[in-house]
Amino acid sequence: MRNLLAFFLKHQFFSLFILLEITSVMMLMNSFSYQRMLGFNAASDISGEIYNVYNGMTDYFNLKKQNRQLLNENARLRNTLLTNYLPADSNYPEKKDSAFRYIPAIVIRNTVNHVSNFIVLNKGKRQGIQKEMGVLSDKGIAGIIIGVSENYSVAMSLLNIHTHISARIKKDDQLVNVIWSEKHRRRGQVVDIPAHIQLSEGDTIITSGNSFIFPAGMNIGVVHDFEKSKNHSLNKAGLQFCTDFNSLHYVYIIKSLDKKEKMKLLEETGDE
Repeated sequence: MRNLLAFFLKHQFFSLFILLEITSVMMLMNSFSYQRMLGFNAASDISGEIYNVYNGMTDYFNLKKQNRQLLNENARLRNTLLTNYLPADSNYPEKKDSAFRYIPAIVIRNTVNHVSNFIVLNKGKRQGIQKEMGVLSDKGIAGIIIGVSENYSVAMSLLNIHTHISARIKKDDQLVNVIWSEKHRRRGQVVDIPAHIQLSEGDTIITSGNSFIFPAGMNIGVVHDFEKSKNHSLNKAGLQFCTDFNSLHYVYIIKSLDKKEKMKLLEETGDE
């Protein structure tokens, strides 16, 4: 210890220089770390905002792709629903054949302000689309295919004066018909209601399945008012369509896989 003190006293200027250098370096390091931390925090804030904007943009541009993927997945799930299957063959009880196939499609044009409104879809003959196939939205039925090209098809919307849908009253299974009222883009009419049937607000109207275009039990709309006939004939009711045609973008085209067989049987029966 004595020798160390003697060394520092002998070389006091050099020792002071070394001490000041060490102190300066430590202060510089501390100052640099602080400045660096400030810069790092600022860069993090800026980059965070940039990534946030970037993610928002990519999410927006990927939305169409994600919606298409979701549409395809929903179609796949619809195709596997038990309600889409025919009764099992009595000879082969383990075998079931799907009665309907759901083909996802995108609406590329849709009119709502005319007396005869149409929906143009991005699927056609190449995708197996034919005339008289049903069109379904995520809420309920939307129309019927009336024209087909190689890659596109045109559907007659429910908002069309020529639309006539075979339907049933869900609560009692009574047969009725649905037409468009021509007054509102979300409303139609339930007609041919038997005189003894009383409908109430909120009653659901569904497809009958009799037309071979739509499966039975699909939503058409909900009753919002009931008009009883004064001469005891068939009654009428106002209907709120389940499908919102003003925001129609993605749909399913319904292909009945046994329609030809049923139609052929009816024709043969009629010929007899």
